[in-house]
Amino acid sequence: MQPKNLIGFSYTHLQEFLLERGIKPYRAHQIFIWLYHYKLYDFDRMSNLSKVLRALLKEYFYISLPLIRSRTKSQDGSIKYLFELKDGLTIESVWMPSDQRKTLCVSTQVGCRLACTFCMTGTMGLKRNLTSDEIIGQYLAVNDSLSEENQVTNIVFMGMGEPLDNYDATINAIRLMTMPEALRLSSRKITLSTAGQVDLIQKFKNEDLHVNLAISLNATDNKTREEIMPINKKYPIEELINCLREYPLKPSRRFTFEYVMLEGINDRDEDAKRLSKLLHGIPCKVNLILFNKFSPSEFDPPSKERVHAFQQYLLSKNHTVFIRQNRATDILGACGQLASQPLSPAPVRI
Repeated sequence: MQPKNLIGFSYTHLQEFLLERGIKPYRAHQIFIWLYHYKLYDFDRMSNLSKVLRALLKEYFYISLPLIRSRTKSQDGSIKYLFELKDGLTIESVWMPSDQRKTLCVSTQVGCRLACTFCMTGTMGLKRNLTSDEIIGQYLAVNDSLSEENQVTNIVFMGMGEPLDNYDATINAIRLMTMPEALRLSSRKITLSTAGQVDLIQKFKNEDLHVNLAISLNATDNKTREEIMPINKKYPIEELINCLREYPLKPSRRFTFEYVMLEGINDRDEDAKRLSKLLHGIPCKVNLILFNKFSPSEFDPPSKERVHAFQQYLLSKNHTVFIRQNRATDILGACGQLASQPLSPAPVRI
């Protein structure tokens, strides 16, 4: 067995590894406590493990976090992190503070294959999937760089990539995030975003991971959605909505529908009316997101008046609707702007 990063390694597999070598599986609990609770990355300092076990761990495992190549601070206080991976590829994460929470937007892929036309990440194509340790490592490395009062409280899988397209690594990362032995985050504080891969949503509902689901919808008719989100050719809107109607939501939980507003494309009165009908009876809230411009995209955001009118119609039909405050737009760190590319103008490094 080639040495593996212990960060991101599953609890069950660690227990199996120990059992195969005649070691009681409860030792996995002790190892995880050192690693995730005490953030101790040196096997020799895990004092309640025998020297033999520590030597075994050093032979088969190492402990490593992604390298923070740079941190760029936005005028609104958000920080974009550029991570360098072991193969030299780079990804981005964004830490966003507010009064009540400190949210980290994590990436699951280097690039993305879904090619949504309003998303800068989609222009990269897919370079590769991230491993579980690279996903978990973003959270750990960011927290290591922050003061105690700024530690991450919430995680959104809304960075580079489609999380469900990297299914196994994403699922393992979420399990580690919510495990009492590992990161101990509440499932209510984790949000998984998806462009609507129906077969994988169906698979995910059997994982017993009751995190929040955010659906990137962005259009109300198949023709428009296919033009801006090619995934709709495989999973039309009706199929996606029916899947969500049958999804076993926990009591008091609801879906979030993300709706990136594009001037003249999906912001008309008829779009608001169709959206209301589509979502009728589904426990949900709607986040209206003004398109965040990037080059060479030719889209524009609608006027604030148009967005407000769109929101007011949905509110009149008793939907819960928010106009999302765009964060980190000045450092290309907002929704749809992550692409691990140099910034212009030059960013403020911290």
